[in-house]
Amino acid sequence: MPDLSLESGILNSGVQFVAGVDEAGRGPLAGPVVAAAVILPPDLTGDELWLQSLDDSKKLTQARREHAAQAVHEHALAVGVGMVSPEDIDVMGIGRAALAAMLRAVGQLALQPGHLLLDFIHVRECPYTYDTIVKGDSRSYSIAAASNIAKVTRDRLMVEAEETYPGYYFARHKGYPTKAHFERLNELGPCPIHRRSFAPVAQASMFFPAESRT
Repeated sequence: MPDLSLESGILNSGVQFVAGVDEAGRGPLAGPVVAAAVILPPDLTGDELWLQSLDDSKKLTQARREHAAQAVHEHALAVGVGMVSPEDIDVMGIGRAALAAMLRAVGQLALQPGHLLLDFIHVRECPYTYDTIVKGDSRSYSIAAASNIAKVTRDRLMVEAEETYPGYYFARHKGYPTKAHFERLNELGPCPIHRRSFAPVAQASMFFPAESRT
């Protein structure tokens, strides 16, 4: 379970605000990569009941993620969300795109963070001081909060994509490479939110050179 030990150490060094940052959507074949940045109140003790709803979003059910995200919005000092489109993922590569989404999320915060706690990612350049934490969403409440905001935000976008691009079952698999997604991709061909640089999409594109799903 996450706690506040990482945040406390940084706050005790004189930093006023610490932002936890995480992303969702590195692995899917379709849709954007979405990141969130969250600044929790610096006076938390760790015993607050609402904090107990936070954990790595991948460990939670959809209902628990929704509950956790709502709690974060209600109690956090600031929440920012950033994303990178499938088209830009194809140009930048998913690693750079994920980092770009994370920095965009930080840029959307209403408060200026003095330090970032990033769920582990390879960072080339960053305008903030930061730590990259292995399995950070299981160790830090700030990162866990960001994890749930990012995941819930992205899932909602993919549910909306189901209406725009029916037949792909985006509301079911959220763009991840499931059996059902492969079947629909191979039958219908890629749609505009598929990531053309990802091998299964590139392979399917070979059989649909004149795409009609726009």
